[in-house]
Amino acid sequence: MKNKDALTKEDKKMLNSIFLRSFTIFAGRSGGQVRQHAAGFIYCLLPAFNRYYKNDPEGRRQAMVRHTMFYNITQNLGTFAMGLVAAMEKENSEDPNFDAHSIVAIKTALMGPMSGIGDSIFWGVLRVIAAGIGINLSLQGSILGPILFLLVYNVPSIICRYYMTYAGYTVGSNFISEINRSGLMSVLTKGASILGLIMIGGMTASTVTFTSVLSFPVSGSDPILLQTYLDSIFKGLVPLSLTLGCLFLLKKRVNINLIMFGVMGLAIVLALFGIV
Repeated sequence: MKNKDALTKEDKKMLNSIFLRSFTIFAGRSGGQVRQHAAGFIYCLLPAFNRYYKNDPEGRRQAMVRHTMFYNITQNLGTFAMGLVAAMEKENSEDPNFDAHSIVAIKTALMGPMSGIGDSIFWGVLRVIAAGIGINLSLQGSILGPILFLLVYNVPSIICRYYMTYAGYTVGSNFISEINRSGLMSVLTKGASILGLIMIGGMTASTVTFTSVLSFPVSGSDPILLQTYLDSIFKGLVPLSLTLGCLFLLKKRVNINLIMFGVMGLAIVLALFGIV
């Protein structure tokens, strides 16, 4: 494993640029909820793309397109993914047999665990401690309240961002080379893909809901509820069908806004007819 001292001057210049650009990542939400901070991620990695694909415009274009996929990690730790991706893009630019799909797969696999750790530490613990200190001092009329709040929260955050950028790159360059040679890359890629599908399935089941209130009266018996029969066939059948339908439309390059308004319109129509 390389340490920071083993990095070249160009390596450090590139990583410092990625670190500084990481503060702008939340400004890059042009893709809305679908892509989250993908545009910001691409902007942060431009120093790596421009360096490793300097004489390969098509390779640089493919690298940028590759990272237009959904991206969202607690950014206090997200620079680790940036450093790791930079190391993987370096391998991809040098090795024609490198699987470029593994770059996105590994990045995607990091999102859940790193966001869970980052949110717990920085949002759940550090921010609360900083706010507690700042509020107590502010209630006493001290100007140190807001100042200490910003310092207690941001100093550890900035330090973590900086060192995680280097950690991702120094660990990544050796790590990626070794697992690529050993064949573990294909295993990790497959595992990351399975994990991503599990996460999407869980999100679909928990966030996409459909409950029908439509019932059919039966003489001398309780009315027949449509929802009961739908659940007996396949619980979550309608949400799953709706999700797959939206996916089909996205693959057909239908504008995401049209799909959203279409779903809203369908919901209004079903509500007017007393179905939901």
